[in-house]
Amino acid sequence: MVTYKCFKCEKKVVSANLDKRFVCPYCGSKIFYKPRSKAKKIKAE
Repeated sequence: MVTYKCFKCEKKVVSANLDKRFVCPYCGSKIFYKPRSKAKKIKAE
């Protein structure tokens, strides 16, 4: 399942909770984004 984050209230929302409407169940906002994981930096030798 894909996890989105609401742009307005910053709460995590699972795609299964959105059903067919992309509306935040907490604040009613329609703007979401996918939080990115932090990349690990490795120095080349």
